[in-house]
Amino acid sequence: MPEQFDIFAEKEPSPPISAFLDSSEAVFVKKLSLNDRDWARLPNKHQAGVYVPPSERDSGFFAPLVAKRREKAGADEIREAFFDIDWTGINVKRKARLVHYTSKGAETHLTGLPKAAFSDLAPASFLVIGRRGEGEYRAVTIDSESEDCDLLGDLLSLAPDFRSGIFALEALRRKREEKEITFIEEVVKAFFDGNIVALAAKYASMPTTAALAEMARTRFMADNGLTSLDPYSIARPGDVIRSISRGVEYEIFKDFQMRARAVELVRLLLGDAPGAVSPEKALRAIVLEYPKIDAIMLSAAQQRKSRAGYSFEHHIEAMLIDGGIPFQKQVVIEAKKRPDFILPSLALYDDGARTDREALVLSAKTTLRERWKQVHAEIRNCELFLATVDENIAENAITDMASQGIRLVVPESLKNSDTTEYKRQESVISFEKFFSVEIKEVRWPLWEARGLIA
Repeated sequence: MPEQFDIFAEKEPSPPISAFLDSSEAVFVKKLSLNDRDWARLPNKHQAGVYVPPSERDSGFFAPLVAKRREKAGADEIREAFFDIDWTGINVKRKARLVHYTSKGAETHLTGLPKAAFSDLAPASFLVIGRRGEGEYRAVTIDSESEDCDLLGDLLSLAPDFRSGIFALEALRRKREEKEITFIEEVVKAFFDGNIVALAAKYASMPTTAALAEMARTRFMADNGLTSLDPYSIARPGDVIRSISRGVEYEIFKDFQMRARAVELVRLLLGDAPGAVSPEKALRAIVLEYPKIDAIMLSAAQQRKSRAGYSFEHHIEAMLIDGGIPFQKQVVIEAKKRPDFILPSLALYDDGARTDREALVLSAKTTLRERWKQVHAEIRNCELFLATVDENIAENAITDMASQGIRLVVPESLKNSDTTEYKRQESVISFEKFFSVEIKEVRWPLWEARGLIA
């Protein structure tokens, strides 16, 4: 199919990313930069492919590069490799070219890719290339707004600041099994000893979101030699919040949730009496109890999303407290609206004689999509800042928010990232700038003049 028609190629339903990984021996995963995807939808872009870091290029995952024969004597060497890629989700098989122009330093690109796989992707989406055997490659792109994006992160344990990497999947599976071997043995012993009900009770209770957040902060501060989360004494406070909430706390949460849900499923499928278990009973339970299994999985997914939102708020609150910044949390304003944080107080927010700089609203949402429209009504003669760790916000959505007086506050690494649309947007600031400029420089003197700072 000619390249110019790729954007209109008919797409097929993609198999779950879990199935894609299960049928691969190793995968190359890349969080796409704007240049990695914009060539497929914007006519003025010249990259026409995906940048591959040297460490992944030379890892042995891709076909080895060989020097291209040049007609011109003394010309800079061009190293390249060609291989076929089957693209999942679109009916396309393409010969890709991995090319390294040595005149451009380490820069290496994978070209010959179908536009249809990249043209509709949101920022911070993923390219996943799977390999089986020698030279058998498949690929799929994972939109950052899809459920498969979260599943990919869970299956590969991707860190919040992940950019690219090669994963040997069998080794990854062994590592996961080794990590859980003690728990697996505990479940097996409890079941055959007739103690599965007691084990279920042991793991049934999840810590509150506040307790989980406290555990994560304690662990992060111990690992990094910190005694507080004072935003004025730590570097890159937004990245710290992101690392704790999306990294440390999420791993703690997953351990708690896996144990609770796993034992729940064991009891559902096998029952509580070891003497009554049989392969036939387990198979019948999978079919007959499928609605309950589905409900357990759905509840688990909802629990993960709910935790993320509360977690983000808890860590912002801790940073405000440790920074000595006056605020009130979740106070009711008119029409039952309840902003996440009002700075410095509801009393000043309600004061009709104050200036528009003396109070502000800080709302916190881990993911935005259309939810940012809910916070616009919280503006009352003051600035509204919307904190987020969402990477996939399109440029037009950022512009829409700015036109309605909403300024985004994002972690420092996301503000400066080439995978997001934030870098060139003046209405988007980092947490560091929010604390050092908007609070300390602009409003702190006003609050001191009112006697609001201890």
